[in-house]
Amino acid sequence: MYSIFNVWCDFYIPCFCDEALATTLPHNAFTSSSVFTSGYAPGYAKLNKRGGAGGWSPLDTDHYQWLQVDLGSRKQVSSVATQGRYSSSDWITRYRLLYSDTGRNWKLYHQDGNIWAFAGNSNTESVVRHDLQHPVVARYLRIVPLDWSSEGRIGLRLEIYGCPYWADVINFDGQGVISYRFKVKKMKILKDVIALKFKTSESEGVILHGEGQQGDYITLELRRAKLLLQINLGSNQYGSILGHTSVTSGSLLDDHHWHSVVIERYRRNVNFTLDQHTQHFRTNGEFDHLDLDYELTFGGMPYSGKPISGGRKNFKGCMEGINYNGDNITDLARRKKLDTSSFRNLSFICVESHTFPVFFNATSFLQLPGRVEHNMVSVGFQFRTWNTNGLLLFSALADGMLELVLVDGKVNVHINVTQKKNTRIDISSGSGLNDGEWHDVRFLAKENFAMLTIDGDEASSVRTNTPVQIVTGGTYHFGGYFQRTSVSPTLRSFQGCMQLIHVDDQLADLHAVERGRLGAFENVSLDMCAIIDRCMPNHCEHGGRCTQTWDSFSCTCDGTGYTGATCHTSIYEQSCEAYKHLGRASDSYWIDPDGSGPLGPFKVICNITEDKVWTTVMNNLPAQTSVTGSSRERRTVLQLNYSASMEQVSAITSSSEHCEQHVAYACRTSRLLNTPGQPGTPYTWWVGKGNEKHFYWGGSGPGIQKCACGIERNCTDSKYYCNCDADQKQWREDSGLLVYKDHLPVNQIAVGDTNRPGSEAKLTVGPLRCHGDRNYWNAASFNTPSSYLHFSTFQGETSADISFYFKTSAPYGVFLENLGNTDFIRLELKSPTVVSFSFDVGNGPVELNVHSPTPLNDDQWHRVSAERNVKEAVLQLDQQYQEVRPAPPQGHTRLQLYSQLYVGAAGGQRGFLGCIRSLKMNGVTLDLEERAQVTPGVKPGCSGHCTSYGMYCRNGGKCLEKYNGYSCDCSSTAYNGPFCTKDIGGFFEAGTLVKYSFIPETAAAPNKDAKDISQTSPLETNLTQEDLSFSFSTSSSPSILVYISSKSQDFMAVVLRHNGTLQLRYSLGGLREPFTVDVDQRNLANGQPHSINISRDGRTLWVQLDHYPSVSYSLPEESDTEFNNIKSLFLGKVFETGQVDPVLIEKYNTPGFVGCLSRVQFNSIYPLKAALRSHIAAPVSHQGKLVESNCGASPLTIPPMSAATDPWHLDGGPDFPFNEERVIPDGVNRNSAIIGGIIAVVIFTILCTLVFLIRYMFRHKGTYHTNEAKGAESAASADAAIIGTDPNFTETIEESKKEWFI
Repeated sequence: MYSIFNVWCDFYIPCFCDEALATTLPHNAFTSSSVFTSGYAPGYAKLNKRGGAGGWSPLDTDHYQWLQVDLGSRKQVSSVATQGRYSSSDWITRYRLLYSDTGRNWKLYHQDGNIWAFAGNSNTESVVRHDLQHPVVARYLRIVPLDWSSEGRIGLRLEIYGCPYWADVINFDGQGVISYRFKVKKMKILKDVIALKFKTSESEGVILHGEGQQGDYITLELRRAKLLLQINLGSNQYGSILGHTSVTSGSLLDDHHWHSVVIERYRRNVNFTLDQHTQHFRTNGEFDHLDLDYELTFGGMPYSGKPISGGRKNFKGCMEGINYNGDNITDLARRKKLDTSSFRNLSFICVESHTFPVFFNATSFLQLPGRVEHNMVSVGFQFRTWNTNGLLLFSALADGMLELVLVDGKVNVHINVTQKKNTRIDISSGSGLNDGEWHDVRFLAKENFAMLTIDGDEASSVRTNTPVQIVTGGTYHFGGYFQRTSVSPTLRSFQGCMQLIHVDDQLADLHAVERGRLGAFENVSLDMCAIIDRCMPNHCEHGGRCTQTWDSFSCTCDGTGYTGATCHTSIYEQSCEAYKHLGRASDSYWIDPDGSGPLGPFKVICNITEDKVWTTVMNNLPAQTSVTGSSRERRTVLQLNYSASMEQVSAITSSSEHCEQHVAYACRTSRLLNTPGQPGTPYTWWVGKGNEKHFYWGGSGPGIQKCACGIERNCTDSKYYCNCDADQKQWREDSGLLVYKDHLPVNQIAVGDTNRPGSEAKLTVGPLRCHGDRNYWNAASFNTPSSYLHFSTFQGETSADISFYFKTSAPYGVFLENLGNTDFIRLELKSPTVVSFSFDVGNGPVELNVHSPTPLNDDQWHRVSAERNVKEAVLQLDQQYQEVRPAPPQGHTRLQLYSQLYVGAAGGQRGFLGCIRSLKMNGVTLDLEERAQVTPGVKPGCSGHCTSYGMYCRNGGKCLEKYNGYSCDCSSTAYNGPFCTKDIGGFFEAGTLVKYSFIPETAAAPNKDAKDISQTSPLETNLTQEDLSFSFSTSSSPSILVYISSKSQDFMAVVLRHNGTLQLRYSLGGLREPFTVDVDQRNLANGQPHSINISRDGRTLWVQLDHYPSVSYSLPEESDTEFNNIKSLFLGKVFETGQVDPVLIEKYNTPGFVGCLSRVQFNSIYPLKAALRSHIAAPVSHQGKLVESNCGASPLTIPPMSAATDPWHLDGGPDFPFNEERVIPDGVNRNSAIIGGIIAVVIFTILCTLVFLIRYMFRHKGTYHTNEAKGAESAASADAAIIGTDPNFTETIEESKKEWFI
């Protein structure tokens, strides 16, 4: 969102601000920590001047030196330039900038979230100028050298650039408020612009407030040193519209430095800016106007305030430049045009704070004197820090020690006295004191008594009456103790700030300490607190929790669905299509269509079929929802909630190739659409995406107010276009598919004709189903080394991620590049085994390289993902190999790019030859195909997916290329499914058999009920080797599992004997009796699945049962090795003429096999699959009842991935985020699921039995109905022709053809 308003350049300063401010200042405006000699005085430190010794140099060259400039009044400072001392070897190479209004309470200049260190000079004459990223307003500036010339000492000349600054200031005493009265009693405000600056030492206080009698209000206040904006544009009395909106910004705002606030509101859109950081949001509710009564108050609540005030404190501090909708409030107050009567003494001069903060780093300490050999210790101070642990105070007693330490966010006091006997006192108080806020500590110890008080809470003070005699040592160390003495503290240092330090009930004179007249210090920064909130703004994305120490921050991403140093990268795939290409089967999965974008992950059902991958999003409307009592004047509105938000669902529909949603309206004396051409709007309509009403129904299309029967001209009453519009008393139904995906999903249905006697409607809305993912397959082929695509500049200042797939035969090439003035970002294939990610954000080029153990120019798809944020940079290849590079602790963090983004060759770089697809940058998929259509040397799409994904086609399945992906051809396997892994099996009743004929037959089928699809088989009929494999399960024996006959006496059989053991029988001639192999002595008729694999090559047999090792056997020497004239293959039972083994018929053929057989394969034929699939033309027939079932499938031998290691496991856990309106059940109790499953199986079995009985009884009384779209050329109506000429519509209708046989 951009700024709503553009009225001024800035509230307080002119647009052009680049005047030289220091050159014209007198000598006494320059001061310094020390002077080498009078010729090196600070007054000579003017840019390009040669007076005195040619610049300033201090007495000592160390880190305690500084040069200060008094600009005479507050100025806007935009740039700083430095130069070395003239004609010398003295200059500074690195420095910090401090600024202040009063010459006290200094503030360090921050940039990119850090205390900034500016680069200085490398010689005496060149000028190095730095434009400040954020201009500052101050009267005093101080330069603190950090590093200097190795050839000389500190030497400096400088110039300050900026412009005059002026603003009216008002001092608020915590009592008075300024009342801005409106010209009319009630104001109805559509647009607001409020701007002001404030500074305070208080952490609480109301800055402005306005309210109305209707409940509207606006309040800006400090809470815990953070700025809280609360707006309510109106709520209704029923509570269905809640307008309260609350937004927090900033932290540590009680630092007594100026902070700038701008609030811009237009209707419900708000820009809330604090110190250049803007938050954009929309207020809650449905109202646009802010209704205020009487007045707007600044500095606190009005005295006549309503209970909303809640006892809030008034603001205590200073404000300047207060502007409200163009009125200068501070100027009006100065001219007494506003009510300021609540002030005791209104002052237009800012009263400065009397605090003197001290900043400690890990090597600092402050030593202060106290009373010696006194019998009481009394100390107090305030501190603030982010660290959980640190030394606050240490003092060596005359006979022992005293320490106050921060441990796990609590203040612990340890006193150890060894005067007569060892006496130790340990007390603790407070919690969470490392929150960055000021906390007050008071400690008192005297004879037999000690008390610790935190934040002035006397009621919770910790006391002890342990017998102890205190004798002070006279010295107190604050913030650190590094001496090696006989007694030492448990912690050595502290990182943070302290102020208002009291020793022996006296406020320490830190000005005297600064001048060296009192105490001692080392490595402390006096009169400043350099604390930084590294979690504000929060760099942890997607709800990640930010925690920090003094030096750094970290993000906790648990339960967010994202990972990485800033919770930027999604752990889920973008679609069901992507899961398929990881080899996943149909299941429930979490998907994240926009990756690192704002949409969160959500759960969908992925149905991975042979030719399509369907994504299903459920809704909560029960099937056949009854509706009564509705009319046109008072419609019943059914609201549908989905298992994902509308934004998430829209991400699916926009990227899918096709979407559909089934709707059905069952009616009895209830009209649906009011067709044809009746006056008035339809009785019922539905609302889809974009909250638009639609007046067509399933089976029809946009703009056609008809139902499916009206399109097909087969409605119950031909005068109407919907069955229900005939308004009949019998139950009728209008149903069909809604396929115009830009209108989907259905969000609401308004029903308007069920209020008459006997009138009723039953409504069903199915789940949203979509297939295809155009983003996943969006690809471009780069055919020449100089070809490229260009896009708009990549916006990824503080957080950027790039992911894509590539395949190439070339050894190198640039994938993409985007440039700035000096910043850049680039991804390239540097060599056949190295992918490189390089960038520069202003700290110098950084390059990450990932090495692959195998060549990447293998013309297979490889996945590259790169991420760069303020914490680290990561490059990952094929989700396995990666390099991580931490960001420097200090330096630039913003990636500033200006050129176009080039995909492929650009700027003389080595061009890329090959394909790139699914290029996603910060969650947005770039449309490579669209751009490639108009770009020479680049073609849309890319072929050759099977080289990468063909491995997923199992069990001999053949990979087939598609424009968008691939599919597995399972026609030459005994399997089915998207990856040829689904067993095809059948349940055999007693007497059921399947016969496959190797030799064409002219005879009829065994009986009139047998199916016969006989064709000539090209299989060899004389074999010297065979391969037979199948799975079975049964609880009965004996039986024949497989029998292969011949026109001679040769045969092969696999049988279960009476005891359930498995026997293989071979007769190839030459033997008096068949050769038999007893495969195993176990009873295999145990109802469990078993698999058998048999192979023969000549005389050698290999037999493998289940997953045991294969066992080899040899046919006798007398046996032939050729299986002659094979004739038929039987499953379950033998029904054959000619030569048949009499033993088989006598012992095993009656009553026949009862159980399941699956994945039957003999050499290259699949008889059971052919028998169960009517579309397969094969010489196969069956007798008896054969029902498809996979109950004979082999058991799973490889354990599934555990939930702990499988990131796609459908149980997300109780903490995982999900839409509150989700309707997919999750986390169901396992026992309940098992019981429910058993009940479901029993019910299903009963229903199947009933269906078969009914079908048998009424098999001659069936009806045939086809629900299909009519083509444009043969259209029977104009509407049908319209639909037929819409390619999008006709394609989806053709895919939706359905046939029912009852």
